[in-house]
Amino acid sequence: MIRRFMVATVVAFTLLLAGCSSMTLEQFRGTQPAFALTDYFEGKTWGHGVFQSRGGEIKRQFRVEIDGYWEGEEFVLDEDFVYDDGETDQRTWRITPTGEGRYIGRADDIIGTAEGREVGQALNWRYELRLPYDGSTIDVSFDDWMIRQSENVVINRATVTKFGIQVGEVTLFFTKSNPDGESS
Repeated sequence: MIRRFMVATVVAFTLLLAGCSSMTLEQFRGTQPAFALTDYFEGKTWGHGVFQSRGGEIKRQFRVEIDGYWEGEEFVLDEDFVYDDGETDQRTWRITPTGEGRYIGRADDIIGTAEGREVGQALNWRYELRLPYDGSTIDVSFDDWMIRQSENVVINRATVTKFGIQVGEVTLFFTKSNPDGESS
């Protein structure tokens, strides 16, 4: 009886995990507008977002201003973050298109390289990020999904995991129009 219960629990847990990762790039094949990472992010882009714990509690809110430009064969994204507690941060991505909607990305706090692929209106990035944490650092994995809603708007949702266990989620939107109404 106990063995049957344990097997049923393992099966239910496996199905639950499989249900959490059901989004695939293939479901976006043929959708419009096409993502086109370097076209969308070239020039100024603004974003607003939140980080939620795995229980759904909003832990941090932030704004980001991005300047995207070509530097030789690399596409550069200079990101300037301002958090709700006044902290600021900066990240510079160096992205290399590798063909067929695929990209390799590097930044100082990325461990190794980020791998990205776009299909239709979606882009999926996967990477490990080293974050400051409690006087030290912590390495977490990102499964980062960007969906282009229009010529102007991209919605971004990233699942953050540690040792394969979800620890949080980042949700943000990007726009090509400055949402604060300030000139760039």
